[in-house]
Amino acid sequence: MIIIGVNASSEADGISAALCEINGAPPALQARVIQAITLPYDAPLRARLVQAATPDADPALLSALHVEVGEACAQAVRVLLRETHVRTAAVDLIGVQGVTVCEVISDDGRVRGLMQLGDPAFIAEYTGITTIDHFPMRDVAAKGRGAPLSGMFDWLIVRHPTRWRAVQHLDSVARVTILPPYSEEAFAPLAFDTGPGTVLIDAAVKLLTEGTIAADMEGQLAAQGEVDFGLLAYLLDDPYYNRKPPKTAGREGFNLDMVREIVRMGRIRGRSSADIVATLTALTARSIAHAYQCHAPALIDEIVIGGVGVHNPTLMQMLSDAVEPSRMLTYADLGIDGDHKEALVSAFLAHESWHQRAGNLPALTGAGRRVVLGQITPGKNMLELNRRTLAHDDLSDRD
Repeated sequence: MIIIGVNASSEADGISAALCEINGAPPALQARVIQAITLPYDAPLRARLVQAATPDADPALLSALHVEVGEACAQAVRVLLRETHVRTAAVDLIGVQGVTVCEVISDDGRVRGLMQLGDPAFIAEYTGITTIDHFPMRDVAAKGRGAPLSGMFDWLIVRHPTRWRAVQHLDSVARVTILPPYSEEAFAPLAFDTGPGTVLIDAAVKLLTEGTIAADMEGQLAAQGEVDFGLLAYLLDDPYYNRKPPKTAGREGFNLDMVREIVRMGRIRGRSSADIVATLTALTARSIAHAYQCHAPALIDEIVIGGVGVHNPTLMQMLSDAVEPSRMLTYADLGIDGDHKEALVSAFLAHESWHQRAGNLPALTGAGRRVVLGQITPGKNMLELNRRTLAHDDLSDRD
């Protein structure tokens, strides 16, 4: 099937859209990105999305953004089709992961509310292509956390026959999925947030440069500094790092107030701005290594790195040093477009949902059972797609 996967970033940077080819069925499933683009949010939309993620966000703002993000996703699809010279009629499905702006967690740890922006009605209407979205909510209804839904993709595509792998996502928050090899049937996968990814680094850079630089994207500032190992040891003493999974490291814990305190402590210790950024970069690397040592069921043979942190060579080198003798890989080493992996996951989830196969892994999400994910918004092609799918499945059954 030809499926367009769309990921509307919750980091408020843009929309990733990938033209994907997905064929087969588990365990013999094949998925690849044919071509992909990223459309940055314009400055006003980015500012409104940041505002929407605050606890006191105006319902009128959320309602308007739901439509606006849906329209922006549809525009990303149209741009992708134009750049790839692919006709709309050649695309079977669109899978969408919207912008998550709100998650309500009860005292017992249950997810009681989850809001993703990006109305699929506008995507299906503007493109004519059947659209599947809202993947997390069915897992939540089955008493899961609604995440990580990339776990099924990793389980089927990234798992190794004989080696333990950690799939380490490095965005604002660092999240790992530990995958036992096929040869270790007694073990289940494990997923949790290891701690801060780039959130503290970026906030410190913005604070230290008075807003002139938004992030240490290529690790240049950290490379100029020296790690304050005394301060690093103090930061690693945070109770979060020793807490047993499952656990989530949200912005409510690793936030601007923490960064202000770290900067204040660094200045008292006579540290330069570069030293403080280097120390926070080391914190991300060391906390990841610490998570593997404390919580992985076995020695990690290979670490597959994804997310924006891949483009920070200083962070990558610190992480490589911290996790030795584990070998570090990128998605490119596995033949996967790492910059658009989440869009590929969106396409993968849509493919599995369309074929009425479960897309969650309860061992990772905490759900009571495996369930088919997503909500379908019909496009002009839905009847024809149904006909072709039924014919294909009938032939497969005969084989």
